[in-house]
Amino acid sequence: MQAIMQDRYGSAGVLESGDIEKPDIGDDQVLVRVQAAGVNPADWAIMSGLPYVARPVYGLRRPKAGVRGTDVSGTVEAVGALVTRFKPGDEVFGSADGSFAEYAAASEHTLARKPGNLTFEQAAAVPMAGQVALQALRGVEAGHKVLINGASGGIGTFAVQIAKSPGVEVTAVASTRNLDMLRSIGADDVIDYTHDDFTQGAQRYDLILDNLSNHSLSDLRRALTPTGILVPNGGRFDKRWFASGGRVIAGMVMFRFVSQTLRTFIQSTKHADLLELKELIEAGLVTPVIDRTYALSETAQAIGHVGEGHARGKTVISVSASPMVLRPGPAAQAIPAPAPIAVAS
Repeated sequence: MQAIMQDRYGSAGVLESGDIEKPDIGDDQVLVRVQAAGVNPADWAIMSGLPYVARPVYGLRRPKAGVRGTDVSGTVEAVGALVTRFKPGDEVFGSADGSFAEYAAASEHTLARKPGNLTFEQAAAVPMAGQVALQALRGVEAGHKVLINGASGGIGTFAVQIAKSPGVEVTAVASTRNLDMLRSIGADDVIDYTHDDFTQGAQRYDLILDNLSNHSLSDLRRALTPTGILVPNGGRFDKRWFASGGRVIAGMVMFRFVSQTLRTFIQSTKHADLLELKELIEAGLVTPVIDRTYALSETAQAIGHVGEGHARGKTVISVSASPMVLRPGPAAQAIPAPAPIAVAS
């Protein structure tokens, strides 16, 4: 099978296409014939070996995992002896080991059946970004004012839609070119950060999801209500040693002495969260926003594009399709979902 491999850390040039054997699967694993794979900033970070403090996890001198990629959508090819949720032929999405390849192995607990109203490319955009947004926004309820800083990226576009529920007011912060797109996916208010600084305004928010880390913690606290919640999610991989880790530690100390809350979490793939996202998608409440779609042979360009930090919505690799690449139009948009599909109980 064709796969995108890496045997050293560095820029996109370290990625190579090669022909390798299909992965073996364990008793609780599923072999997925990959149709599409989502690209995340984490893929760029692991490719680069950043932050350095994470190398004991990635691999000290070279990546432990030779094939890149995590987000996946595709068709079940085979199942292990203990797998009960899936059978060959099922269409699935979720997380897998080495999804930038024609086949990938995954635990059955990190997969769910693909939403019926999404293409494989759309479904591959959901797993990591959708789950980060879902987990970050736990507890948002009617009457809350929520602000998403860095709203036009992969996590941000999911967060705007997930936060948007009856009685919740959602404010999205992005650059000028992305404001109309954010309004189209449900933002009640938009702030152009090239002209206005939300931390200096009069509005206070019950929850701020900060995907950029481009404001001081003190300024972010000023924009919160007295009992507001700050969810820091900025990777800051330009801080090569610790990324945003130092900032989070400083925030944990600062927030211990105030009535506001700093909520930290480590994203993890959960079958229950994938099912929740599937229900939201099939109900027409959430639709992935796709920036660009690349062929498998163009994975290096796809990761480079995401690493630049200006992707609108998600970048996706189409693995099984023809080499034709879908390029973005004047503005990235959510692909309209068909009529809602009833979700089986």
